Amino acid sequence: MKEALRIAGEKNLDLVAVSLSAKPPVCRIMDFGKYKFEQSKREKEARKNQKTITMKEVKVRPNIEEHDFQVKLKNARRFLENGDKVKATVMFRGREITHPELGQKLLLRIAKDVEDLGNVERVPKVEGRNMIMILTPKTS
Repeated sequence: MKEALRIAGEKNLDLVAVSLSAKPPVCRIMDFGKYKFEQSKREKEARKNQKTITMKEVKVRPNIEEHDFQVKLKNARRFLENGDKVKATVMFRGREITHPELGQKLLLRIAKDVEDLGNVERVPKVEGRNMIMILTPKTS
């Protein structure tokens, strides 16, 4: 170990312990600062190549008109084309919550209309006064 330290000192490099528990201990003579710099550079490059998936939301009401529905559907299709997840929400107010089948019918219609672009990740489910369904873009 002392001889390795001396050799590293002569070459103006660092002595890095790879495995101290091994008999004899395994060490490496290297420029540790340069190693850390290159490692951080590789990690930065890996992060740059990652694709972050964001969640976009489309909110509708159970008694939505046809044109308004088409606008919301167009937005959902655009989000899926851009590679984002879509959270489709039907908001119930007052006594509308007594007819959850209307909201489910609406969400299933959205899922059917965007099935060429996305898959249903989570089926329609009532959460409080909202019914939520999550769509994910299809991988090509």
